[in-house]
Amino acid sequence: MAMSTKSGGGPVADINITPLIDVMLVLLVIFMITAPLVQHNIKIDLPQPNPNVKPPENPPSPHTLFIQADGAMTWDGVPIGNIDLQAQLATVGAKPLDQQPQVHIKATDNTQYNYLAEVMAEARRYNVQKIGFEK
Repeated sequence: MAMSTKSGGGPVADINITPLIDVMLVLLVIFMITAPLVQHNIKIDLPQPNPNVKPPENPPSPHTLFIQADGAMTWDGVPIGNIDLQAQLATVGAKPLDQQPQVHIKATDNTQYNYLAEVMAEARRYNVQKIGFEK
C-alpha cells in the first residue's frame, strides 16, 4: 500500500508494479521449464568419405579471374578480353572433371552484376564445373 505525505486526501497516482513483476516471474519460470523440452533433434545421414578413393596427388593450380568495376578483366593478372576469356574457359572446360582447375572469380564492390552474370553464363556454356568466388 502506497503512503502519501501530502496533506490532500485524494487518490494516489502511483502505479503498483508488484502484480506486473509477479506475472513476469511466473512467465520466466514457465519458459525456463518448457524451453529445453521444445528441442527437436533431426537425424541427418551425412555422406561418409570413401576410403578407396584417393585425392589427386598434384591438383592443377587454380586460375583467378578479376572483374573490375568497368567490366575489364584479368586472367591470372594478365588483362584479357571477351574472346580470350572464352578461349581460356573452353580450355578449362575441355579437361575431365578430375583434372579441371578451379576458377576463382573476384570482383570489386562497384562491379555491376551483369558483368558477373555474363562470365558465369560463359563458364556454364564451356562446361567449367569448378568455380569459386573470392572477396
